[in-house]
Amino acid sequence: MDVSDFFKVFGDPTRLRLLILLDMNGEMGVGAIADALSMSQSAISQQLKVLRSSRLVRFRKEGRSSIYRLSDDHIHRILKLGIEHYEELL
Repeated sequence: MDVSDFFKVFGDPTRLRLLILLDMNGEMGVGAIADALSMSQSAISQQLKVLRSSRLVRFRKEGRSSIYRLSDDHIHRILKLGIEHYEELL
């Protein structure tokens, strides 16, 4: 994975919404993410797989559930800067 691949992950609207949701809420399970984004758990799981392989999110097991969060503060800062820049353009 190179830097362009890293930024391509942010280019998908669903993945971006998912990252922002995790940034705002901290840890969340797949069901809660699916409910918040009005999507199926299957669709969310597919997007989370991409985010995991890109190392943008991490997960831990809680019983049979997987709980997701942003992988580190760098991702939070990238999202924050992107949002701030976008809002300045408006």
